[in-house]
Amino acid sequence: MSTPGKKSRLKEWWEEEPGLDKSLFRYRRLWVSIVVSTALVSILPLVIMVLTNYYQYQKAFEKEVRYPIQLLASNARRSLEFFLNERLSAMDFIVHDKAYEDLVDQKRLTRIFRILKDNHRDFIDIGVIEASGIQRSYVGPYGLQNKNYSKQDWFKETLLRGRSVSDVFLGFRRFPHFAIALRGVNEDGAAFVLRATFDAEILASMREAEGRKASRDTFIVNHKGVLQTPSKAYGKILARAPLSVPPPAGETTVKEWTGDDGKIHILGYAYIKSSPYIYMVTEERETLLTTWFSLRNKLVWFLGLSVVVIVLVILVGATSTVNRIREADDKRLALLHKVEYTAKMASIGRLAAGVAHEINNPLAIINEKAGLLKDLLTYAEDFPKKEKFLKNVDPIIDSVERCARITRRLLRFAKHMDIRREPINLEHLLKEVLGFLEKESAYRNLQVAIDVREGVPVIESDRGRLQQVFLNIINNAFGAVDEGGRIDISIAQEGDSHVSVTVRDNGVGIPPEHLDHIFEPFFTTKEKHGTGLGLSITYGIVEKLGGKITVDSQVGQWTRFTVILPVKHETSGRAEDGRNASTAG
Repeated sequence: MSTPGKKSRLKEWWEEEPGLDKSLFRYRRLWVSIVVSTALVSILPLVIMVLTNYYQYQKAFEKEVRYPIQLLASNARRSLEFFLNERLSAMDFIVHDKAYEDLVDQKRLTRIFRILKDNHRDFIDIGVIEASGIQRSYVGPYGLQNKNYSKQDWFKETLLRGRSVSDVFLGFRRFPHFAIALRGVNEDGAAFVLRATFDAEILASMREAEGRKASRDTFIVNHKGVLQTPSKAYGKILARAPLSVPPPAGETTVKEWTGDDGKIHILGYAYIKSSPYIYMVTEERETLLTTWFSLRNKLVWFLGLSVVVIVLVILVGATSTVNRIREADDKRLALLHKVEYTAKMASIGRLAAGVAHEINNPLAIINEKAGLLKDLLTYAEDFPKKEKFLKNVDPIIDSVERCARITRRLLRFAKHMDIRREPINLEHLLKEVLGFLEKESAYRNLQVAIDVREGVPVIESDRGRLQQVFLNIINNAFGAVDEGGRIDISIAQEGDSHVSVTVRDNGVGIPPEHLDHIFEPFFTTKEKHGTGLGLSITYGIVEKLGGKITVDSQVGQWTRFTVILPVKHETSGRAEDGRNASTAG
């Protein structure tokens, strides 16, 4: 038997529930509960897992991108501190090892500078400055002899603290440089300052060596925020950087800040001890987290695709499950209706048998009295109007015989309640079935023809059940044709072991969309009068008898039912399913 597709079944129980008690069969609510509960159980842990991994990966990547910047700033700080301390130590050795007279002597200072230059090529010049600020002796490429430095901040700081490292400045020579100065004391106890200068390019070269990544900006500022080296993003040397000077910190610090462009940057900075310098490293957070963004996108895609697949599987599974439940309910209801219908038909059969017996008794009396009356009239020679009375007695006897034939058919139809196989001539059986419908056929002027092909064998099957099958099919054919219609019945042999019975009418036909459902329980095209059980039960009976039934039709032209039956029905457990099913129809 054909079954409706999943889509039509889903549409049916989703939109409405015809013929069912909605308080008992809430398939829509069941479907929703299955989908929601399964989705929560399967998707929620996945979402929690992905979000947890997302958070952990993000923190790990942030630490990972911060670490190179912190390492770079720390290495740069150590390099700068080592550079400055090494130069300060060299100058400190000169201050304490050489006498003041040797330092202010131009020739001796030149020899000392030559030795110093051999060991440290980055020294530009060197000079000795009195406490008054006048440079007494000088060795270098610039004419700075007798220059007055009393107003310079680095000079004041050196006299006060004993040593200083200056900011990068232009000074008398008009190009960026910085100075390292140490305070000394001569034999008379007077203070003097030993000063050396260095090109600012040294700081720039050290900065470049520590950060050559294209997306990274490394530079040095002083405590006032003035660039001591060029910056990729903030301009040339001695320009003011648009950054707030970070608070002093004893260790390298990494933090986030938002630039003027609205982008988030990672800033690492380190204060250089014993100097006015702050080493800084900046890089866009988005650039540093490129790998993380790629992984994040993969996580999002993984989550999205997983959710889509899970939802699709849940929807298909829930729909399939609810469809199966619905089909099981339909089968259960069909079985209940079939049992009810079978019981009803059994009661009708018993009623028909009782009525036939009750009618047979008065019919027998009428027949006997009519026969006696006929005999008396026949042998009475002097009975007036004898011929007229005999003419009226014969129709009485004929009518009694006709009623007797009808009651005999009812008894034959009703008594086959149990499964019983016997030899059956299909032509005689079909004529018996048509006998029930001969009144309607005559009243509607229907043409019924039986064509029996040559060589059709007698089959072995259940008479009562076959009567029910063909009564249902022929009755449907009568209902499909208009007055004056035609029903053709043909019987033919199919191979060596089967016989076919075809019932063809020239009625309204069956639409193609209904053909697949014609044998389903409760499916009917008779909106007001049909129960939808006749053909379903017919289909079941034919299957139990070991045969099959097919239907084809042309709308508005004809419909043809073909029943194929085995010549000899093999015994099977399925065929012996009980008394009531044999009369269902």
